[in-house]
Amino acid sequence: MSKQPLLTDYNLNGLKLPNRVVMAPMTRSRADNPENAPREDFEAEYYALRASAGLIISEGSPISDEAIGYVNVPGIYKPAQIEGWKKVTEKVHEKNGRIFIQLWHVGRMSHPDFHNGEKPLAPSAINPNAQSYTPEGFKDTVTPKEMTIAEIKQTIEDFKNGAKNAMEAGFDGVEIHSSNGYLLHQFFNGTSNTRTDEYGGSIENRAKILFEVIDAIKQVMPEQKIGLRLNPSLDGPFGMTMDKETIPTFDYIVNKLNEYDLAYVHLSEPFTDVSDNEFAVSEIAKHYRPLYKGTLIINAGFDQEKGNKVIEEGNADLVAYGKPYISNPDLVERFEKGVELTDWDEDTFYVPGKKGYLDYPVKARD
Repeated sequence: MSKQPLLTDYNLNGLKLPNRVVMAPMTRSRADNPENAPREDFEAEYYALRASAGLIISEGSPISDEAIGYVNVPGIYKPAQIEGWKKVTEKVHEKNGRIFIQLWHVGRMSHPDFHNGEKPLAPSAINPNAQSYTPEGFKDTVTPKEMTIAEIKQTIEDFKNGAKNAMEAGFDGVEIHSSNGYLLHQFFNGTSNTRTDEYGGSIENRAKILFEVIDAIKQVMPEQKIGLRLNPSLDGPFGMTMDKETIPTFDYIVNKLNEYDLAYVHLSEPFTDVSDNEFAVSEIAKHYRPLYKGTLIINAGFDQEKGNKVIEEGNADLVAYGKPYISNPDLVERFEKGVELTDWDEDTFYVPGKKGYLDYPVKARD
């Protein structure tokens, strides 16, 4: 019997993957220490348990104090954080795994509680009317501060420094978080970006910051180790609203990404039902596969059968799994041996401690 597509190897622009199962980036809020640094007995152990994935993409890691919008997330801008992430990459590599870090700036999805009472930064002063996970629990977002050109340039530099730190920490590459209603995504959409300068107005202007971030990161690491994440049909969650220019903007971005020799583009299928949304694309992988010539990762709502099918049909090269990886550290082996998956416990997604983090059973590993 031929091997299932998910379990075939893949060359990720020079990085050899033993399978096409990707661990998706997921916030777990376990860095509850003064430096917000990963720890050997928590994050390092957590990722090492999942090292049989073809590729691990870490949880979003803030690139600066200004980038933070969730409690207890491990950053990548302080020496202690770099040292903490070194323990993670060392343990993953000891298990013959491969790991990218997701570079994160949440923009307006933050809260003044993270910034000494100051407003969070965003492309425009438009409240997403969502919630931020603060040290005191979920709180309503506020109207953010519109970024100055100087603040935009500093943020681009922060992404660059985050990538440089990631290389020092031993990561195999980086994923730019330009998705899910966070800062870069806020620049793309006309409903969250009403600027009239070089970063607003036209599709090209609204996408400009992403390409400046990529060009900056290229200065400190090989282009082939850079990936990025996009969520074109996000409508509703994370305060995002689509309009008639949303999909044309993402079409422009994806086409222009062909000018780079990136590790991959990581796309999400719609998080909600958009079948009645005139501005949305319902089948993201099918829509963007003909547009992008490099490696495509697809995410959101895939099980083993759907993952094999999307690869077999040629609409994606790799499939990223989120929640199944929380409760199944041995997900690859379970796919291989047909072992039933363990259910996850949502009550332990974001709380401190090892429960629901390091105590899920490993059933399918020899």
